[in-house]
Amino acid sequence: MPLDQTPYYDYDDEEPSGEKEMTFLEHLEELRWHIIRSVAAILVFMIAAWVMMGKIFNLIILAPSRPDFWTYRKLCELGNWTGIDSLCVDKLNFSLMSREVSGQFMMQLTASAIVGLLVAFPYVFWEIWRFIKPGLKITEKKAANGSVFFVTLLFFLGIMFGYFVVAPFAINFLVNFQIDPSIENQFDIQSYISVLATLTLACGVTFQLPMAIFVLTRIGIVTPKFLKEYRKHAFVVILIVAAIITPSPDMISQILVAIPLYILFEISIVVSERVYKRKQKEVVE
Repeated sequence: MPLDQTPYYDYDDEEPSGEKEMTFLEHLEELRWHIIRSVAAILVFMIAAWVMMGKIFNLIILAPSRPDFWTYRKLCELGNWTGIDSLCVDKLNFSLMSREVSGQFMMQLTASAIVGLLVAFPYVFWEIWRFIKPGLKITEKKAANGSVFFVTLLFFLGIMFGYFVVAPFAINFLVNFQIDPSIENQFDIQSYISVLATLTLACGVTFQLPMAIFVLTRIGIVTPKFLKEYRKHAFVVILIVAAIITPSPDMISQILVAIPLYILFEISIVVSERVYKRKQKEVVE
């Protein structure tokens, strides 16, 4: 069931009956309250994250910096099974430190804000959807029904993929890369958090590809034929990205990153086909 229920209208009408058109100032007032509620939700989760930051740092944020992280352990098990020792992460060659007097305080504040934004994302997007929904036609509302659920699902799947796959591979590669053995890796905690947050959030946005294709197909910019023609090009780009992210030269780690990304592209093609067919049907009717 979609998170945001669409009220019943007669889909033969172009616009819902009984709706009063709002003035520009009324739209601004409506937008202001959507923003206020969204910011309030972020602040609530931000405060909760601040209170629990000790456990969040130890169990979640700092976890990819330790060799006993879930991903590293599973890679080591896979390496033992396949006989590829390079998959096993025994040591991460770096240490974390705070180089400023207010460093740890500011880091906790930043981390709390990031966690608050992540947890509040479903509600924030729901507020955005509530604001733009009245401006859509009936057919557009019907086509976009359930968008809040799917955007939220794809976002958190992307966050999980970034946290458990992309971030560990990238961190392992970056901290073990050496120009000269005499150079020690001593990273500021803010640099570590920045890399971790950037990678996970980037994956959350990247996983919105099917929804982006949905919109682009709906407005006529992208077609299923176009996506199928460039399928091989997309596959090559995905392999290049996987090769950059993964820390070892073996193909297994690259495939582990490439497969989910390629599946995402194929899902986008399926979404585009369904939207395109529905759009053609609407034109005929």
